[in-house]
Amino acid sequence: MAKAVKKQALGRGLSALLKDSVDDINSIQDKNADKVVGSIVEIAINKVEVNPFQPRTYFNEEALRELASSIKELGVIQPITVRKLNNNKFQLVSGERRFRASKLIGLDTIPAYIRLANDQEMLEMALVENIQRQDLDPIEVALSYQRLIEEIQLTQEQLSTRVGKNRSTVTNYLRLLKLDPIVQTGMRDGFLSMGHGRALITIDSQDSQLDIYEKIIRNKLSVRQTEELVKSLKEGKPLNSTEAVKKSEEFPSFVRNGMQDISDFFGHKVAVKLAGKDKGKITIPFHSEEDFNRIIKLLQ
Repeated sequence: MAKAVKKQALGRGLSALLKDSVDDINSIQDKNADKVVGSIVEIAINKVEVNPFQPRTYFNEEALRELASSIKELGVIQPITVRKLNNNKFQLVSGERRFRASKLIGLDTIPAYIRLANDQEMLEMALVENIQRQDLDPIEVALSYQRLIEEIQLTQEQLSTRVGKNRSTVTNYLRLLKLDPIVQTGMRDGFLSMGHGRALITIDSQDSQLDIYEKIIRNKLSVRQTEELVKSLKEGKPLNSTEAVKKSEEFPSFVRNGMQDISDFFGHKVAVKLAGKDKGKITIPFHSEEDFNRIIKLLQ
């Protein structure tokens, strides 16, 4: 364990060597700036400010505690990135989870890469870095894209190049921001997927959006069922008479509540056929010999 902590603290010698110099560096032209910028330097954790441009607004407390436990045992394996401010202060560019977890266990210092950047560069670095993460919800990604376009004044084409995404992908995310705020909240809370959101965005009326949103939640509708519901709305059919809702409402609550769990377990959408009030069959599809063997192992 001790070796792991020692290995990650590569910047300590440099930090001690440049202790006074780091405090005086505010631009790339300053003395020793080239030695500090891009190097791993151990800095006081109480001199680090959180990033006001951070697009992520929710941090899972349990996940933070798990990370804190890991850091306590192994140290901060991946340094945070900060930019140098005046008055011997630093501001986070990336690594807020590592920073929060380190504070949680009372660390005095943290390894960091030091950058020199103005507010616009800071915003762009923070947004682009966070967009690459896998745990942002679709609305957080969309808001990050919007801020890059509005505050950095990028076109959608330029934005797609910066974040390494197809322009159509960027456009699909941005369109989610036209959804009713209640629907957006549902996506942020994990009740809806991006697929649900993309189906709902084709509805102009926010009242109709909310009507279908409530049916998705109540009946646990899939993306495909939601698309059928939207199609029925556009064709002028009563929403309660659509096949998507009917099929969902045919199942008793214990079946509706368990179908998604079973599908998640097997990695496929299962089919349920009722043979009475509380009897029926569950069909598990497979798509290859390997897939079949995988399912067999799950059942053992």
